[in-house]
Amino acid sequence: MSYIVDFKNVSTVGLESSPVAEALAGLRANEARYFMNKYKHEFEVIPASESQENLDYVNKVLKERDIEFAAKPLETSHFQVENIQFTYVFYEDGLSINVMYTVDDPKKRAVGFKLSEGMEIPKELEPKFKFARQKSKLAGTIRGSFFVIKGEYAYN
Repeated sequence: MSYIVDFKNVSTVGLESSPVAEALAGLRANEARYFMNKYKHEFEVIPASESQENLDYVNKVLKERDIEFAAKPLETSHFQVENIQFTYVFYEDGLSINVMYTVDDPKKRAVGFKLSEGMEIPKELEPKFKFARQKSKLAGTIRGSFFVIKGEYAYN
């Protein structure tokens, strides 16, 4: 069942099993606020158990860097605004991944990693990526990193 993320009344719905559920809910709400403010788009998530296609897509893109996460995926989201496709996965350990894939400009494609406040850097990312910090009213301190996508991964 899908869920429209409310960034005014932050809820842990769908994220309850996470040890950092409150921070992860804040991170998810932060993303929802961004898309509403920038694109007037409601951020909708679906349980990972109902969205294998989204998980397969993100895993395919991550293979470009030989990354495979052990953490359990809880929710995903996939949508297009303007000429950009976004696919998100929110993991139980507090990690959020997004694939930003501009459909008509191969120079503007990337995978972003965001870590919820209170979680450790996943071992799959630790030596390879440096994380910058940003403050968020909804999510506390978010640590983020990314890599540029080199291959072609159009979402079918």
